[in-house]
Amino acid sequence: MSTPHSSPRRRSLFGSALAALITTVAVCAGDAVARVFPYGPRHRSVNDLGNQFVPFHAYLWDLLHGRAEGGLLLNWRSGYGTSFLPDFGTYLSSPFAVLVGVFPRADIDLAVYVVTVLKTAAAAAAMAWLLRTQRRGPWWAAGLLGASYALCGWSVIEAAYNPMWLDGLIAFPLLCLTGEWALRGRRPGAAALVVAVCWTANFYTAYMATLGAALVLVVRLAQDRDVVREGRGVLGRARVPVRAATATVLGVALASPVLAPLFLSSRQAYPGWSKEFAPAATGDLLARLLPATYSFSSPALFVGTGTLLLVAALPFHRAVPARARLWWTGLVVAVLLSLQWAPTHLAWHAFATPNGSPYRQTFVLAGIVVIAAWTGLAAGPPGVRALASGAGVLCLAALGATGSPLATGWGYALFGGGLAVAGWAWWALRGRRLALPAAGLLVAVLVGQAAATIAYGHLGKLGGLDDHPSWGPAHTARAEALAGAEGWPGYRTDAGRPALTGNDPLLLGGEGGAYYSSHTPDVFTRTMVALGAGWTSRGRSVQSLDNPVTDAVFAVGARLRPDGTIGRATAAPLVTVRPPGPPLAYGPSPFANQELLLGARVYEAPLTPGVCRAGTEAFLWAPEYNGTARLADGTAFRLNARPPRNRAALQPMGVAHGPASRLLFERSAPARWELACLDRARLDTAVAALRADAPTALRVDASGVRATLRPGTTGTLVVSAPAIAGWTCGGRPASAHLGLVAVPVGPDTRSVTCTFRPPGLVPGAAAAAVALLVLLVRLVPFGRLRRGAGGGRRTGSRPSVPSGTPSGRAEAAGVRV
Repeated sequence: MSTPHSSPRRRSLFGSALAALITTVAVCAGDAVARVFPYGPRHRSVNDLGNQFVPFHAYLWDLLHGRAEGGLLLNWRSGYGTSFLPDFGTYLSSPFAVLVGVFPRADIDLAVYVVTVLKTAAAAAAMAWLLRTQRRGPWWAAGLLGASYALCGWSVIEAAYNPMWLDGLIAFPLLCLTGEWALRGRRPGAAALVVAVCWTANFYTAYMATLGAALVLVVRLAQDRDVVREGRGVLGRARVPVRAATATVLGVALASPVLAPLFLSSRQAYPGWSKEFAPAATGDLLARLLPATYSFSSPALFVGTGTLLLVAALPFHRAVPARARLWWTGLVVAVLLSLQWAPTHLAWHAFATPNGSPYRQTFVLAGIVVIAAWTGLAAGPPGVRALASGAGVLCLAALGATGSPLATGWGYALFGGGLAVAGWAWWALRGRRLALPAAGLLVAVLVGQAAATIAYGHLGKLGGLDDHPSWGPAHTARAEALAGAEGWPGYRTDAGRPALTGNDPLLLGGEGGAYYSSHTPDVFTRTMVALGAGWTSRGRSVQSLDNPVTDAVFAVGARLRPDGTIGRATAAPLVTVRPPGPPLAYGPSPFANQELLLGARVYEAPLTPGVCRAGTEAFLWAPEYNGTARLADGTAFRLNARPPRNRAALQPMGVAHGPASRLLFERSAPARWELACLDRARLDTAVAALRADAPTALRVDASGVRATLRPGTTGTLVVSAPAIAGWTCGGRPASAHLGLVAVPVGPDTRSVTCTFRPPGLVPGAAAAAVALLVLLVRLVPFGRLRRGAGGGRRTGSRPSVPSGTPSGRAEAAGVRV
């Protein structure tokens, strides 16, 4: 039996389904036209998508299937052991991310792609549902506008390659929906849970979405008075922001077990690139309204010409109350201008100019534009005068973009054709006879423009960004070789160099030193650089260090070689004991630093500059050199340095044969370089000494290590893992030995347990517990239970349908709702 409200709800579901369908078709069509994975031979995993996000999802797959070294708190696989919860909260905490677990691991690229499409479709569905919640209007138009939001330029150009940002695209309409509940005094518990899910999924874009939802709530409260449950009184209206703020605070608190460790980890990360904000040129700004444009240095404002026409016509649409026209037009303009002003730019980005794309808040503007468009459409399609005026505004904007290098001929053609078709279609919808073909044309315009923008964006990325191959035979061969050499925790297996990605240990397996994240610890980067490691991404992507001394120190007993074979060596165990002594500090030479950490002299100085003794192994350190170098009788090796972005790693040059193996540079020698000559016999002796004094038993799990010591052991116990915050040994914060986890031990110490817990986890869990308790107290109807026990009953009225655009007005305009 249907209820009076079932039909509107069913239509809302239809609108959401249509939005998801249109979005999916457009995304897949654009990818297919560009012939990128999975529809063609071109790689899709450009830049951080292949370097970070796919490998992290691969590690999530391993966690879900019980095949990861470590757990949710501690990642033993990369960075020689690092905190995983901050990475999880940054890249993997979306409810959609777990879907990768249903795919075969070798299809991880396909899994990430499917998750990306599903997220985009979900954003469209959420926006369509929000629109129908705010105002009654044609369900198919809500679906169309929801799709135009999800297919905005920011989504298909930028967020498609940063899939965790798509959670913000979903969050904005959901957070606006919690604002609608606050207006009506409904669902306080659900509102807090929605906020919690959004902030857990991706706090960064959820922060921006929360700001945007607050602005939408202000406008709704100011111009749509009758929607407030308490009526028009000042006190009643003041309760709305209080309800919204309470739900937001409780929701963020519920997400604190993830957020608190994440924020603290960000403060302890190696400092990334920072730059002053410079607003985009006006011509570039206007050009991004067109389809088929590409740039990461200007806001991608495209939302479909049909939607833009509705917004441009809104100020002239007399069926919409003047108050609503003024508020929504003012909000669109204000948010657009806020993208270009440094103080508001910083406010949108949590007061830190981001690396790379500086307009990450653009999706909020796209959402506000769509809501404003719906405000006008829900009152009935605009008339000829309003459409003509709106088209004139858009033509002036297109004219202002003519001087921008971002504008393309295809973009103008698609824009002009789409404007003409959309203008006719919106006009035709004023009558019933042409409604169906008009709606079809609007869908076709959006799909065509969005697909073209997607395809054009692919060409721009592939032409200007580094790309990483999708999983193929090379990946499989490397992964199988690493699995065959596995010996953890007896020794580590390193994925080696050259790397396929900055996170090869996560993608391929083993327990290596390479690590690329927004949370790469400062102590790890500085320790590895002191030992001669190279980096990219200005220190956030630390490369594996191919050196037998560091392999010995970090318990690397197997290493994948460039030819696909496994190189083996006897290494020190994961936990060693160093003799008592004063605190040590690194110096300027990576070779001296390696000896300091090893505890023995193993390098010789060259016989003459650039010449090692015959039989020793030559190693070159030239961190700022970009070019090839070789021994005169050996192979040339490439050192890749582009300061400050890239730092060249310490490079093994091969076995020296005396003067015949003189070091040669491809071009003039850099200002700073050093050649050292490794004596393998000395290294073997040093490793044997470390193994002789090592603990007799070792247990390693997802929370830390436990070592059983030899009787009478004194000195410093050292775990070959970076001394990041969160390690405790024997119940006290761990100390550090040259950047590694350490704890002093005495003759009475029989065993040592070192555990890792991310800083902020306990306070975050406490905040979540308090928030949950407050939520339960607010939701449990104690007063109603008491009244029920006494036989009383309180009656009340349900909130009325918002009066901004009654369904009757839309029906009178000839549009079915």
